[in-house]
Amino acid sequence: MKIFPGDTPPPATPAAVTIGNFDGVHLGHLHILQRLRAEADARGLAAAAVVFEPQPAEFFARVSGREPPPRLTPLRDKLRLLRESGCVDAVRVLRFNRAFSQMSAEGFIDTVLRRDLHTRYLLVGDDFRFGQGRAGDFGLLAAQADFVTEQTPSILIAGERASSTAVRGLLQAGRLDEARRVSGHDYTLSGRVVHGKKLGRTLGCPTANIHLPPHRYALSGVFAVEAEGRFGTRRGAASFGFNPTVDGGAVQKLEVHLIGFSGNLYGERLTVRFLHKLRDEEKFSGLDELRARIHEDIAAARNWQAV
Repeated sequence: MKIFPGDTPPPATPAAVTIGNFDGVHLGHLHILQRLRAEADARGLAAAAVVFEPQPAEFFARVSGREPPPRLTPLRDKLRLLRESGCVDAVRVLRFNRAFSQMSAEGFIDTVLRRDLHTRYLLVGDDFRFGQGRAGDFGLLAAQADFVTEQTPSILIAGERASSTAVRGLLQAGRLDEARRVSGHDYTLSGRVVHGKKLGRTLGCPTANIHLPPHRYALSGVFAVEAEGRFGTRRGAASFGFNPTVDGGAVQKLEVHLIGFSGNLYGERLTVRFLHKLRDEEKFSGLDELRARIHEDIAAARNWQAV
């Protein structure tokens, strides 16, 4: 899978295209991607997905001074999940800024679909809107004579629509098993290990501080996790939140204690799979109480078994 960011369009190859945020790349997205692959193969086309960075809802929230909705997957993890789907040959990453937000629906069709992507087949979700003021819809796309546009209906899991909103709500509620059913995979985040305050080492439980893009994330609390890196795969206990006892910062931090591991991880990229929520974040009276609870969390993470 090739990635084409910013102002770098893909080669001039006729394509079957789908467009969306693909936040979380859940089972609803996978249905779209699999159908795209099948149509691309049947029509002799390349399969291309278009994503936006930042996501449009994030851009408009910041412009209006509102809190953006929680993000499920930073761009790097989203691209990893799209690659793992095995369904797309190329991903076009469009920078969503003020100028782009003011592009008309007709301008989007001419510039993105025709000029950049050489679209011959377009597959969109049943709620897809585009262009300034969300003026573009399926009817406008279906009226274009030089490419075929089709819709895909919503996918239901246990009677509920598989959507990023559904996954987001389940993660916020700590219901990781249900989020896994809608997503089709464990919730994962990845990033490089960076230097922190090294408080975990002082407390007898060193942690790997994982650098993440500064989004607002749907998940928070203390978790049993599995971490993958050059060392292989290890069980761990992870804190993902605002560290209310120590600093109570405004940016969520992901800190992982790898059970039974000793070594230098600085600069290494780790992928963290969230298995089970142990508890919410708490503010403790001091470091002694925090130390005792962390060791309890590590024991709970070590002993947790999937049902």
